[in-house]
Amino acid sequence: GLEGGAKNQFSTFSNFITTINQNKEGIGNRSSPTQLVIPNIKNVRDLPPLCLDVRQKQRMSLDTLPQELKAPFPPEPSLPIRTKTVKDFQDDVEKSKASGDWKAVHYFYSTTFDSFLEINAAFKKDTSSPFNTVEDSGIDAKFVNVVYDALLNTPQDVQKSVLKGIINGLLQEWTGPRTKDDLRAYCILLQNPQFSNTSTYVIYAHLLRQIAALTEADHHFLVHWSKKISQKRFKQVVDRLLQFISLRLFPAKPEEFPPMVKCTWWIPAATKVLALFNAANSLIHPPIISYTDFYNSTLDHIDLMEEYHNWQCYGNSHRFSFCQYPFIISIAAKKVIIQRDSEQQMISIARQSLVDKVSRRQKPDMNMLFLNVKVRRTHLVSDSLDELARKRADLKKKLKVTFVGEAGLDMGGLTKEWFLLLIRQIFHPDYGMFTYHKDSRCHWFSSFKCDNYSEFRLVGALMGLAVYNSITLDIRFPPCCYKKLLSPPIVPCDHNTLVGICDVTLGDLFQIMPELAHGLSELLSYEGNVEEDFYSTFQVVFQEEFGVIKSYNLKPNGDKIPVTNQNRKEYVHLYVDFLLNKSIYKQFAAFYYGFHSVCASYALLLLRPEEVEILVCGSPELDMSALQRNTQYEGYQKTDLTIRYFWDVVLGFSLDLQKKLLHFATGSDRVPVGGMADLNFKISKSETSTNWLPVAHTCFNQLCLPPYKNKKELKQKLIIGISNAEGFGLE
Repeated sequence: GLEGGAKNQFSTFSNFITTINQNKEGIGNRSSPTQLVIPNIKNVRDLPPLCLDVRQKQRMSLDTLPQELKAPFPPEPSLPIRTKTVKDFQDDVEKSKASGDWKAVHYFYSTTFDSFLEINAAFKKDTSSPFNTVEDSGIDAKFVNVVYDALLNTPQDVQKSVLKGIINGLLQEWTGPRTKDDLRAYCILLQNPQFSNTSTYVIYAHLLRQIAALTEADHHFLVHWSKKISQKRFKQVVDRLLQFISLRLFPAKPEEFPPMVKCTWWIPAATKVLALFNAANSLIHPPIISYTDFYNSTLDHIDLMEEYHNWQCYGNSHRFSFCQYPFIISIAAKKVIIQRDSEQQMISIARQSLVDKVSRRQKPDMNMLFLNVKVRRTHLVSDSLDELARKRADLKKKLKVTFVGEAGLDMGGLTKEWFLLLIRQIFHPDYGMFTYHKDSRCHWFSSFKCDNYSEFRLVGALMGLAVYNSITLDIRFPPCCYKKLLSPPIVPCDHNTLVGICDVTLGDLFQIMPELAHGLSELLSYEGNVEEDFYSTFQVVFQEEFGVIKSYNLKPNGDKIPVTNQNRKEYVHLYVDFLLNKSIYKQFAAFYYGFHSVCASYALLLLRPEEVEILVCGSPELDMSALQRNTQYEGYQKTDLTIRYFWDVVLGFSLDLQKKLLHFATGSDRVPVGGMADLNFKISKSETSTNWLPVAHTCFNQLCLPPYKNKKELKQKLIIGISNAEGFGLE
């Protein structure tokens, strides 16, 4: 009854209250709670807009407020005195189970949840202390957990009395400023397991709406208090919110809920509350739960492009879009958005080329609709660099590759081959652009200065083309690289603005140079006299090209400033920033501009750095059993002897041979975002002699397999085929 609109929308809420009132038998001698009165809808204040435009507040952190807010706190009403302990409650529950008399337990639940004051009286660790800080919510988490764990095993009248009390509490607390006791009550009520049941969703929705409508300062407290919840309970709250959104979008029984037009605020309110938990999760390192636990796969089945266009068109308006809260959109759904956005850009660029050609009265041809790259295998890098530099205006067209002197037609397979060979050459240590760190098994940008950084721009463009054309690459950059690539996610209009600079930590350095990071970590934890024992200054020495030793001052006159116990944190911070930002700025800036020359799109605002890595590289984890389950057959049945031989051999292969097979059949040894199912792998029967080797059509992820007579022959021919698989021809 808290939503402005037609009066008949209160029916579900009112019916629920009526049901509770009709089930008050057996409560005992306790007086009836205050009768619930639905307020006049004209007096209900409107909620503030729930939208948050990511373009204006990218990755907004709720941790930007000061630790102690200086605004005066509303006066805290005095709390009732409640002395029941965890043990007292557990004893009451055990006695009730043994005797069947639930009066004492019923009285506890109906009293405790009757108002926000009573909730605080029961669950506040010390009722005489205000607990007005973000560090400590003052909630007795153990008592809350015990009470909620017991609740679902109590009789129905006990459970209904809790829900009735929550309704009363929500109505009583709807007006006036929120106190910290109110925030504590909200934090406790969000953990109620009853809200997993769809019959409670009307009440749950109003609870979420009130929390969503709180001020930013109140949200700040809830975020910090939420990060103290145990992992198990935190995950349960997140799952409950995701389930609420899913069932409101696709209800199993639509009659259970009010019509969608009457409760359009349900999903925005739940999503905003989920955003608070996502913010809390981001404040902890490592996070409480994985960022993927916030994905709602139900959203994969809605019109994502409509969501994306609404977000683009309406921006920071009152119109809700899931794109305002990208943490809830799965990587598979984001890939769909990016692919379709890319396709629309490709079509637009191709159409413009066609119009320009016709307007100049020139004869159009099909080649003008593509980015045609023609290269020699013997001059792969130089030819590719020249082609992409010459055709910079065509980078957003569909990519087609031709190898000079080869008859292969590019339906996707040659493009994959081009990417693979080019990446392999560019990242070779002898090429000098990237340094391979054996300890971390990843590449990092060489700090050697050069006259022309165009090749770094080429690598960036290659990564952009891979995302744009849905190709996965075998690139081993550390996570820090993708964080820098999104700094900022949209190329700034002012070319003097620094790009590719982000806040880096010792943890980032550990992922690239673990030995050096370990040494700096030892410096931070050293208990002796740092200045006398280490004898270091704010100057670092590094090796430049051709063995030239150079020095760099981390701050002005750094060579004269000793590192001490007092300033060592500053030294480590500046040193890490130098290694990962300043020493490679020109190289990474060229790389950044190359990537964004192809992938410039608002869709990048939806992505986390980890998700960019998955889009670029796919997953290195090969699950050949999953590939077997999702393989299609043409000319074979999965029970045929040849197919059974094939999977026996493949499942027994080493990881290296399995990768070779995947590369042979699909053009890449990486698994796409959607897993093996997204490969659409097909095995076709080849009506040729069994003396022939297997043949692959990488454009279609298809393996043509002759009907070999035994497992030994199949294994021998398959290994020869997948180990000699460079180059293309026509049959």
